[in-house]
Amino acid sequence: MITLYEPLGLSEGHKLLEVGIGSGYTVVAAREIVGPKGLVVCIEIDPETFESGKKFVENTGYNDIIVVQGDGCLGYPEMAPYDRICVTAACNEIPAPLIEQLKVGGKLIAPVIKNGIQEIVLLEKRKRGTKRKVIHGLIYDVPYVSMVGKYGVSTKKEEDNQDI
Repeated sequence: MITLYEPLGLSEGHKLLEVGIGSGYTVVAAREIVGPKGLVVCIEIDPETFESGKKFVENTGYNDIIVVQGDGCLGYPEMAPYDRICVTAACNEIPAPLIEQLKVGGKLIAPVIKNGIQEIVLLEKRKRGTKRKVIHGLIYDVPYVSMVGKYGVSTKKEEDNQDI
């Protein structure tokens, strides 16, 4: 089973920004990987998802995971630069603020929509530009939710107005 953290190369001591908290489980798994010398910061735009994910994280006893409610497209510059960034919502292109908050030599992974299909893209920031690679063989056959926010696929207002 390959997770997003494997191609990302997440390891002990890394500072990780995770965009999207979901249930909170992966944030806690990330904290296990980076250990006490690393740092995990998570940002979530949806208030309900934020509250439930934050509660899960708090219930694990990890009080050193930073959980923020806000627009993940903008990242969390207060703790930048990051060694690794994991985006858990599909975007049309990787938001520029996230790339800016990545260290030179750092890696970012995100589902990116190309021709209507989500591809998992691994980006490595270099002194001059970035290197992109599409990752194949991940366990995820279910599409990610669309990123919401300033650089998102849709805005929160648009999502609220969609028929179910």
